[in-house]
Amino acid sequence: MAEAPVSTAPARVGGVAGIPTKRIVRVTVATVVILLVAVGVFRTLTLPGAERTDLATWRQLIIAGVALGSMYALIAVGYSLVYGILRLINFAHGEVFMAGAMVSFFAGRAMATSGFMDRQPVLALLVLFAVGAACSMGLAIGLERVAYRPLRSAPRLVPLITAIGASLFLQNSFQGFFGPQNQGYNVPASLDKTVTVLGSPVRAPELLAIGVGLVSVVFLSWFVRSTKLGRSMRAVSEDREIASLMGIDVDRTIVWTFAVGGIFAGVAAVLWALTFKSVQPTMGFVVGITAFTAAVVGGIGSISGAALGGLLIGITSSVAPFLLLDGAHVPSPFQLKDGITFLILILVLIFRPSGLLGGSEKEKV
Repeated sequence: MAEAPVSTAPARVGGVAGIPTKRIVRVTVATVVILLVAVGVFRTLTLPGAERTDLATWRQLIIAGVALGSMYALIAVGYSLVYGILRLINFAHGEVFMAGAMVSFFAGRAMATSGFMDRQPVLALLVLFAVGAACSMGLAIGLERVAYRPLRSAPRLVPLITAIGASLFLQNSFQGFFGPQNQGYNVPASLDKTVTVLGSPVRAPELLAIGVGLVSVVFLSWFVRSTKLGRSMRAVSEDREIASLMGIDVDRTIVWTFAVGGIFAGVAAVLWALTFKSVQPTMGFVVGITAFTAAVVGGIGSISGAALGGLLIGITSSVAPFLLLDGAHVPSPFQLKDGITFLILILVLIFRPSGLLGGSEKEKV
């Protein structure tokens, strides 16, 4: 009996000519995105002179994006620290941010009413940062003690649902006690001005946000790598059981992790309020989700990843709507900034699920 001929054609399993379907989809998506971005940028940059955005405005948008990204980075650090140790996505972190802004609002109003804010602007700013950081830190510690610690041994979905419930509870509680309306945030007169940077006017609070964000992230990186508590956080992140056997107080370390994340969220809250001059009980939701997106884009669990992701999201949300959509004559391109932000998240999850600076699934702080 003659043997059946053996085919030498390439195998077609899960794709075309041996190419995996997943790779085909990724290449197709990448090609479409690159073409759309190229077309949008080309049409915007070739607009007639009267419609074209000038260079000074682009510089101003970039600086505003860096300031926004610095604040997102400070909030994203809280997500990364908690996830790095507990593998928990703390969706209530946006409300921790909101609480710092809302409580510092009352301190700012009292200082403005008494005239202290304009007489001693530096001390007034220090008081605002202290109040915002203390409030956010206290709320973060309370969430860990009441909502998360009893559920450490529960399936991972249970703490996630609890975090969402805590977020909704806090948001609605603040609306009930303080009202849903926007509240104007008092800013020292000496800070409420513009300065010229690279030939473009820039608001002083934006420069303050950039400076505080840079110093804070550098300090936190040093703190985690060089202090006893920071080394304990890294050890607990690696393996809680082994860390406990080595004499590390795991509960204390986790509490300090939430405290540090809350402090950074409170500082970001005051910077946000000074920059945009208003606060409201619902402000934490979108800001928190965007900061979480920044943490994922950079590599959740990584401090440097949170900083990089925050800067990328901030600059993109400031510049991309105009750069990509002005040429298409979209009436309100800035209103689409959140859509562009979450599109970036989708693309990162498709092409690099661990984030830009992420490595293996088990990221460390």
